[in-house]
Amino acid sequence: MPHQLPPEGAWRTWVILGGRGAGKTRAGAEWVRSVVEGPRPAVPGELRRLAIVAETIDQAREVMVFGESGIMAVSPVAHRPEWVPGRRLLVWPNGATGQLFSAHDPEALRGPQFDAVWADELAKWHRARDAWDMIQFGLRLGLHPRACVTTTPRRVDVLNDLLARDSSVVTHAPTQANRAHLAKGFLEEIEARYGGTSLGRQEIEGVMLSDVDGALWQTEQLDALRVTALPELTRIVVAIDPPGTSRAGSDECGIVVAGAIMDGPINEWRAYVLEDATISAAKPLDWAQAAVAAMRRHGADRLVAEVNQGGEMVEAVLRQVDPLLPYRSVHATKGKIARAEPISALYEQGRVFHMRGLGKLEDQMTQMTTAGFAGSGSPDRVDALVWALHDLMIVPAAKWANPQIRSLG
Repeated sequence: MPHQLPPEGAWRTWVILGGRGAGKTRAGAEWVRSVVEGPRPAVPGELRRLAIVAETIDQAREVMVFGESGIMAVSPVAHRPEWVPGRRLLVWPNGATGQLFSAHDPEALRGPQFDAVWADELAKWHRARDAWDMIQFGLRLGLHPRACVTTTPRRVDVLNDLLARDSSVVTHAPTQANRAHLAKGFLEEIEARYGGTSLGRQEIEGVMLSDVDGALWQTEQLDALRVTALPELTRIVVAIDPPGTSRAGSDECGIVVAGAIMDGPINEWRAYVLEDATISAAKPLDWAQAAVAAMRRHGADRLVAEVNQGGEMVEAVLRQVDPLLPYRSVHATKGKIARAEPISALYEQGRVFHMRGLGKLEDQMTQMTTAGFAGSGSPDRVDALVWALHDLMIVPAAKWANPQIRSLG
């Protein structure tokens, strides 16, 4: 399939990030064939000395060599290598060899040299840094030595560093990309149990999740605040952060729906983030329609819009869609981080909960740090979240703290 084909160009490392069952092993085995086999069985291929590395020797043998999608299974009979068990070695008819190694024993990689490496599940190797360093020292034969890494993404330094290198190329595929070859019951079960969670984002969608130092929110914290059912909410709002332009490549229009239970003392109120309805590169009427549609889906009581960039135009466009829209404009007088910090404190107090399916919003949240936004572009989803929770939780609390307002009931 397209996501299993190697990218063009003079890369040194091809990293295949994929969900469980996405076809990573098949992609790695086919890449080995493409570089080792010649046009005929006895004719040399592009590369001749291969290292096959998994966390353990057993995993290398049972998955990468003899697995259902391994080298033996995908190789035509005439090109199929011979297995030499005593040496943990594959020998192709054209003389190319593939030696198996365990990442548990990085020192075994000290000395051998290669022109190709296939490394499987790098992100779960316990000694990943040591093993990968030894692989790099040994990957020194030929004119253009290369490595293929097939892995489910995890937040580990060695993978983060590899992805950041200019010599690396990355392809990505979710589990669903290979659905034609997976049991229907498997897909239904994992989606029901893990869809919309951080674990699901990592293991099903194959997305690289990354917390950064000084982040206002952490992935584990958000996971602990996730719910699958909602109580009866007292109030629901939709907040939008309109973009300054609708040109392609411009900022998104952040649209977030949140609700709250506002019974009892203020410090017992709880908020729930219901939906991230953000849209990209939209014309004003497009984001206005999307925001009003979100209001109607959830029966929201008010729409809150930041007007720093659009001014009165924001309300005018929204009222083209719904003239009777309950609307409140807000104007940012503080920086993004200053606005986000009191909202982050609500999460630390365990007073904000997330429904499933908010992965892109949560990705931005874990990139918001005390020093600024560490992601690319603008954190428009987080801005909308902050305005929604500010309207639900911060504004009422501030009014209640004012004795003159409180005396009015």
